[in-house]
Amino acid sequence: MPSLRTVLASSLLAASAASATGINDFSCTSDSNPVVLLHGLGATFYEDLNYLQYWLQNQGYCTYSLTYGAYDGFPFVGGLKPISESAAEIATYIKEVVQKTGKSKVDLVGHSEGAFQSLYVPKFEGVSQYIDKIASIAPPTHATTFAGIYELAYLFGNASRALIGDVLDVVGCAACDDLGPDGAAVERLNDGTPIVQDGNKVTIIASKYDELVTPPTTSFVDEDGVTNWWVQDTCPLDPVGHIGEAYDLNVWNLVKNVLDDTPDRKFVCLLGSPGKA
Repeated sequence: MPSLRTVLASSLLAASAASATGINDFSCTSDSNPVVLLHGLGATFYEDLNYLQYWLQNQGYCTYSLTYGAYDGFPFVGGLKPISESAAEIATYIKEVVQKTGKSKVDLVGHSEGAFQSLYVPKFEGVSQYIDKIASIAPPTHATTFAGIYELAYLFGNASRALIGDVLDVVGCAACDDLGPDGAAVERLNDGTPIVQDGNKVTIIASKYDELVTPPTTSFVDEDGVTNWWVQDTCPLDPVGHIGEAYDLNVWNLVKNVLDDTPDRKFVCLLGSPGKA
């Protein structure tokens, strides 16, 4: 039988979706920057961050999203292509949002791979001048072991790691290889030059109980002007895991604090809404 908190969270999710405006509505008007949402690995624009997107619309934001990194003829799973290829798609989309909305800047909200892209795209794709605030939820900034799976890749040293990378490319998940230890995208992002670009305000939001971006501290960026925030800093009893971070009402409120530039705004924490997933 579902718990009270699960029922409450589900009801709020449904209410947000029911009263939301359309996705990618370029006629939308708001005093705030347009918000571009970037989904995670294996997701699409219409799932993963879709409920957060509806909720933000109900808060008065104009929101935009795309499915990036999907293979031609199979648009149902995104984020699989190499990080660099997806980054180029995202940069083009950001320019489109700026042009069609008439705004000078957008804010980015990303989850998982999308959170990694929210850091990678401004650094390498020449669009940092169009970006103001970034809420990056659980990015594998310094690589993830994917719950320890990549530790097996090094069982026989660097040769076995290279073999695993080749296998991931063959099965169509170059991004999985890019985001693992010694992955090409991770090494490029952490090339010794600043990750965060001038004019971009970055907040990293992570959960201590993230079971996929491991260790969870890999998300944080140790640079001046970056805010690194555990969900549990605000809501100590929230046990949310990696997938759940996209649907957690406490995380949504932390994102709103980033977008509103009100980091000290208080809100009522729900006990893990909807918790680990």
